[in-house]
Amino acid sequence: MLFQVRMDVHIPLDMPVETANEIKAREKAYSQELQRQGKWRHIWRITGQYSNISIFDVESNEELHNILQGLPLYPYMNMEVTALNRHPSSIREDDR
Repeated sequence: MLFQVRMDVHIPLDMPVETANEIKAREKAYSQELQRQGKWRHIWRITGQYSNISIFDVESNEELHNILQGLPLYPYMNMEVTALNRHPSSIREDDR
């Protein structure tokens, strides 16, 4: 199942820099491992914002929910999840 997830990050301004950097390092390692596993298919930064658009390829809604809740930055994010389906007018069989 493919999902588009928009993630907007809002780290508190009063969070110590060392704490924020440690959370960001864990977030990077977690997201890169999910990319290696093929579950986090694409990630794009939204220009001028501390936000991204990502594509996940997972077995179920529950799997996606668990992955997102496992993000170290999860407590500081607003997310919008959209389920995706192949469009009948697409000329491609895959998501290239």
